[in-house]
Order: sequence, then structure tokens, then C-alpha cells
Amino acid sequence: MAAQRSVRFYELGGPEVLRLEAQPERQPGPGEVRLRVDAIGLNRAEALFRRGEYTQKPQLPSRIGYDAVGSIDAVGPGVTEVRAGDRVATIPAFAMSQHGVYGDVAIVPARAVVPWPEALPAEQAVALWTAFLTVWGGLIRDGALGRGEWVLLTAAASSVGIAAIQVALSEGARVIATTRSEAKREALLRAGAEHVIVTEKEDLVARVHELTGGHGTDVVFDAVAGAQLERCAQAMADRGRLVVYGYLGGMSAPLPLVPMQRKALTLRAHSISRVTSDPALLREAVAFIQKGVARGAFRPLVDRSFPLDRIVEAHRYLEGSEQVGKVVVVP
Repeated sequence: MAAQRSVRFYELGGPEVLRLEAQPERQPGPGEVRLRVDAIGLNRAEALFRRGEYTQKPQLPSRIGYDAVGSIDAVGPGVTEVRAGDRVATIPAFAMSQHGVYGDVAIVPARAVVPWPEALPAEQAVALWTAFLTVWGGLIRDGALGRGEWVLLTAAASSVGIAAIQVALSEGARVIATTRSEAKREALLRAGAEHVIVTEKEDLVARVHELTGGHGTDVVFDAVAGAQLERCAQAMADRGRLVVYGYLGGMSAPLPLVPMQRKALTLRAHSISRVTSDPALLREAVAFIQKGVARGAFRPLVDRSFPLDRIVEAHRYLEGSEQVGKVVVVP
């Protein structure tokens, strides 16, 4: 059998634990498909997974990676929904230790692939699904964002944050983006945010109320949580919806009961798995995203691309938090 390159790690730790290895080619098992990978997208979840800090725990030695695009070249027994030759993208609906996609070839469950939109080249296509599925589930379904409403997006320079800007604009909402870095302000304005708050130098609550004419933000789509959750709640309008989808500020946070009671706020914790594990929701989300791509409203932003043999450097860059948009790796 031909050899293929695959990234694995044998211990928990920093980017340096990742190893690119030659391995015998594998065959897909029942319910699985194999694809030749054209591009890989990196997610912060994978850095947490590599360190043993993610909700999913690695089984060492472990594969890694959720997002890839490529062409199916083999299908396992029982697979009827796709066939060899189909161009597809993977979505995070599997255990990374077993099905991680970092490599020349990926084997994943057939239920974890969706169409590769023809309008997008590989590096944009691989940046599409995880980000926009997260946003659809959190901002549209849970957040019920409506036309004319204000939405506050925290840590908005991430691939999910950029996707959230595009989705919010497509729904007719008004976007306030936050970033810790002054260097990212202009990039977020170019991405479509109406206003940008640099949290290291501006007061989040005061600026939101100033920008909204004292109304506050109707929806918060929060990647940070932690101690900042209280500030987000204080910045909200009456009957606002606070949707938390990440925990960059820590995996626990004090519940902001006073502003929640005073303003009758709702708080939802969102995970992409709520969408990817429900076939009906997934179909609805895929259709929404495909329509946005087709009309040119959704275009993932790629910050930087690395070759696969520089996967360690790519993870270091990912954790440096300098990027605006998606970090991509090309085999």
C-alpha cells in the first residue's frame, strides 16, 4: 500500500508535540469515507485538544483535526449518500483521536461530510463550515437575531467572528465587534463591523451604550465568557439574548444574576454539536449557508496558509492570536 502523511501526537503539550509521520494507507470502514485532502483548517479547539484541555480528551497516540476539504476516493460498506469523486468538506462530528484530518488523506464518518461549495476555492471552502455552522446555531437559532437589532461580537477577529459579522449583516443587524488589539480594528471595520471596541483601552459597557444611544445590545455572541460575562450582561438591552459559544476567558464564569434579573435577559450556552448531531438542524443550517455563499454574502476570510510540513509553526501562529480569520494548512 502507498504511504501517506498524517499528524499525530504521543503526549500532551505545546505545538512541538505534533509529529508528521508516514503511515500505511488505510481503508474506510463501515459508514466511513476516505478523501484526498486539498486543504485543512485549524481551530482553537484543536490547540486545546492537543493540551488536554478540550471537552474531548485525546487517546494517545492521537490524530487531530476537524476541518478538511477534498475529493472522496473510497467509501466503506453501507455508505450510499456520497460516492467516489464527490468533492466534500468535513464538519466536526467525530472523535479526533480516531478520525483527525491533519494529513494527505482523511477517513471520517460519512455523516460528517457536506458539499464543497463550487463557488469557493479549497482554502476558503475549508474555512466555511465550522465557522458558519457555529454562527447559524448560536446567532440565528439560539440568538434569534432580527433585522435592525444590535449584536455584540466578542473576540471578533477569529474565523467564527468574521463569519458572525457576515451572517449578522445578511440578517440586517448592526454589528459591534470587540478585539483586545488596536492592530485589528481596521481589519474588523473592513470585514463589515459598524463599530469596533478595543477592550484593552476602552470601557466595553460605556462604549456599547454610547454607540447604541443608550439602548444596549440586543444580542451578545460571546467567545470569551469568564470574568467578561458580567460586562457583557451590563452592556445589554432589556430582554436581550446572551449566547456563549467559547471560553477563552476560562471554563467557569460567575453568573451575572443582577443584570439578568433587572433586564430579563436570557443566557444560552451553544455548541456546534447541537447542530451537527441533529440531521434536521444540520440540513437547515447547510441550506442557509449554501444560499449565503451562492449570493456572495458569505466569503470566509483566510489569514495565512502553511504547508503541512510546517504544522508546528502553524499551531504556534494560531495560538499567537495575531490572525484575522482562518489559519489554513495545505498538504
